[in-house]
Amino acid sequence: MGYFDFVKQSEFIVCIDSDGCAMDTMEVKHRECFGPQWIYTYGLEDKFEECMKLWLDINLYSITRGINRFKGLAMALVEMEKRGCQFDGLDEFVAWTNEAKELSNPALLAYSQKSSSECVEKALLWSVRTNRAINNLPADDKPFENVKVTMDEMCKTADLVAVSSANGEAVEAEWTKHELKDDCRVLLCQEAGSKAYCISEMIRKGYDAKKVLMVGDAPGDRDAAVKNGVWYYPILVGKEGFSWERLLNEAFPKFVEGTFDDAYQAQMIKEFESNLGV
Repeated sequence: MGYFDFVKQSEFIVCIDSDGCAMDTMEVKHRECFGPQWIYTYGLEDKFEECMKLWLDINLYSITRGINRFKGLAMALVEMEKRGCQFDGLDEFVAWTNEAKELSNPALLAYSQKSSSECVEKALLWSVRTNRAINNLPADDKPFENVKVTMDEMCKTADLVAVSSANGEAVEAEWTKHELKDDCRVLLCQEAGSKAYCISEMIRKGYDAKKVLMVGDAPGDRDAAVKNGVWYYPILVGKEGFSWERLLNEAFPKFVEGTFDDAYQAQMIKEFESNLGV
């Protein structure tokens, strides 16, 4: 079965991001897995604190929050090169992150077999090591407060779909464990394509763009929604429980009733950007 081989059942569809949005996993994954493995793989141990601060700023605490892992890696390497480090083949890796149609382990593996770039090879190694570190995290992952009750209610009226740039195996395991998958038609992760692409494929199923809602915590989620002309509802960093409760009691009813309009969207985006310090 392909990623998009499901039959539309409702006139409404809600696309939901995973890490940092539905699942309270983003912080620990970057602090314990993504950041340290970047440092170890690229031999930056002597700059550990500096590199960790840079990594967290890029991936959690700025306008690039939620960026694809390989684009975030490219940004971090470029910045460290400006600070005097050298990485063989960095330009080629950066070009791949800008030009590749799919940014995933399988896509990078295929590309690496035609490349002699050390940076490309290390990027693949880093990604594999990161996935392994994530798999070895203590099994205390959990959804944010109010996620399950909100999804249980929304799925009665709308088709729910996970739309995440995270590794598919991790999302499958987490959403199955916490019974979020039960509310969803399909889980679309990095292997299915970009968030913007996944939303466009949802619209091709026959959903009216104004009956499509993207729920996310990062600018990339907002941008994917805007690109497709669909609504965006933000999960505010540090206010996740409140955000999910408001989705259940205010935003989702507006969405279904047709009163989630341009003014309400502008209010939500302004609040989202202000919360990220933009």
